[in-house]
Amino acid sequence: MNQILYKNILIILGWFFVLLGMIGIVLPVLPTTPFMIVALAFFAKSSPRFHQMLLNNRLFGGALKQWEDSKTVSRRSKYRALLLVFASFSISIMILHGKLGLQAMLVTIAIIFLIFIWHLKEEVM
Repeated sequence: MNQILYKNILIILGWFFVLLGMIGIVLPVLPTTPFMIVALAFFAKSSPRFHQMLLNNRLFGGALKQWEDSKTVSRRSKYRALLLVFASFSISIMILHGKLGLQAMLVTIAIIFLIFIWHLKEEVM
C-alpha cells in the first residue's frame, strides 16, 4: 500500500513539473528544461511509461536524453538559455521602471539563473 501511494505521489509531482515546464514554453521567466528534468527524475522512479514519453518528446526529448545519459547540455542550448534569461529579465526590469525593490529582486534572480546555467557541464565532442 505504501509503495503504491509513494509511486502515485511521484507521478503527481512529475506531472506538476511537466505543467510548469509547459507554462515555461510560453512564459520566458520560467525555464522549461529544468522542470522537465525534474519531471523525468520523478517518472524514472514511478512510471516507465511517462519516463519514456518525455524522452521521446520531439521538442525536448533530445535534451532530456542527453541529460540522463551524461548530465551535460549542448553549448548551443547553454548559450541560448543564457541569452533568453538575459533578454527576458531585461525586458521585465525595464517594464518595472521606477520600482527599485522589484527590479533588484529580478536582477538577483537573473544573476542566480545565469550562474546556474553557466556552471552546467557541456557535452564533450
